[in-house]
Order: sequence, then structure tokens, then C-alpha cells
Amino acid sequence: MSGKWLRTGEVAEAAGVNAQTLRYYHRRGLLREPQRSNGGHRLYPPETVVLLRMIKAAQRLGFTLDEVADLVETGRHRHGRPDGGLRARALTKLTEVKQKIEDLQTIRETLVQALDAGCDDLAACAASSCCPLPFPDLAEGREHVEVN
Repeated sequence: MSGKWLRTGEVAEAAGVNAQTLRYYHRRGLLREPQRSNGGHRLYPPETVVLLRMIKAAQRLGFTLDEVADLVETGRHRHGRPDGGLRARALTKLTEVKQKIEDLQTIRETLVQALDAGCDDLAACAASSCCPLPFPDLAEGREHVEVN
């Protein structure tokens, strides 16, 4: 993207974010310090729109803003190296996503079992030995609960 420098509202609109988000990303270090017009308005290079879209896409893929900031910073300082760190981080994120999916599938299965068992009352279900909900495990905060 090349062309004239853009004011805050123009960048925000083109990237599909609001001006507060743009300023927040700037404070977080995701965006470089903008130039200033003679009137004091922030002026961003057109490439900022691409960067903002990339940030939003990375968030939708499950990356936190801290992780995105690290990716952006690594990309800025790679000095001609082809690896900006995305591959390793994407593999790590993929492992996290797989684990979340497994956890959600376990939760889903447990809830289906509770419905199938006719659990209508939480207290009665918790006291019943036939209740499929793993109350002791959940109470102790065990992350990976096995269901029958």
C-alpha cells in the first residue's frame, strides 16, 4: 500500500477498527509513533492499515495482544532472516487450540450425559452416585476430567 499519510479516523475506518482501538494499540507498542501534521494531527503511513488488519486477524486466530506484539516486534527486527517467528508460534497456538477443543468436547459429553441422566436439580445430582457430572474433580479444579 502506498500513498498519502492518513489521519487517525481514516486509518481506523480503512482497517475496520475504531479510533480508540488504534490509540490503544499505539500505547501497547503494536504501532509505531505516528508523524504529526502542522495542526498536531497524528499521521500514519498507509502500511498501518495492513498492520491493523494483521493484528485483528491474529486475534481471531487466538493470539493474545501480547503474542501479537511479540510477533510484530520480531518481524521488525528480523534483519533479512526469513523467519519472523510465526511458524513456531503458530505450532504452539495450534497445540493450545487442540487442547481447548478436547476440553470442550469433554465438557459437551459430560453435559449430554447429565441431560440423558435426567439431572434437573444440581444439589440432588451432586449427591447421587449415578450423576455423570464429575463434581469432585470440578471442585478441585482438575483441568482434564475423564467422563464415562
